[in-house]
Amino acid sequence: MKTKKLVLTALFAALCFIGANIKVMGTIAFDSMPAFLAAILLGPFYGAIVGAIGHFLTAVTSGFPLTLPVHLITMVMMGLTMAVFAIVYKAFSNKNKVLAAVLAVIAGVLINGPVCLLALSFLLIPMMGKAGLIGLLPVLSIVGAINAILAFAIYKFLPNNFKEYENKILAK
Repeated sequence: MKTKKLVLTALFAALCFIGANIKVMGTIAFDSMPAFLAAILLGPFYGAIVGAIGHFLTAVTSGFPLTLPVHLITMVMMGLTMAVFAIVYKAFSNKNKVLAAVLAVIAGVLINGPVCLLALSFLLIPMMGKAGLIGLLPVLSIVGAINAILAFAIYKFLPNNFKEYENKILAK
């Protein structure tokens, strides 16, 4: 089972590279959709790894425009986003999967957007000012929500035998 999870983690990380090249603005890209999907299927730990790798790949393909320290902190925040997303989804999915998905998306967007920007504010405000930081919030939040919603849409169409990983994680 652990080997399968590692292989799937590597697969999702590779898919993040594709998403990292679909940029919206700077280092805001579609790199996190595979991480959200990994978090649903593989749980918080592996989802966090994929999320961190996904942001790193976007930062690399963008040339680290906001400095290495900003992107390292963002990697940690993306890992946290995926872990909380998976935990919230797991906590509510036994009762109502639609509610679980909605709450997980909200939690993921809140951490990916406002919480991440707050954690980075001491580094970003000197670079771009408060207005620049606030200007990132809607774009970051909307793209994060699209990534998470796309992950659930793809999940919906996955064959049931692929969803066995989620069921084993939820049973724990």
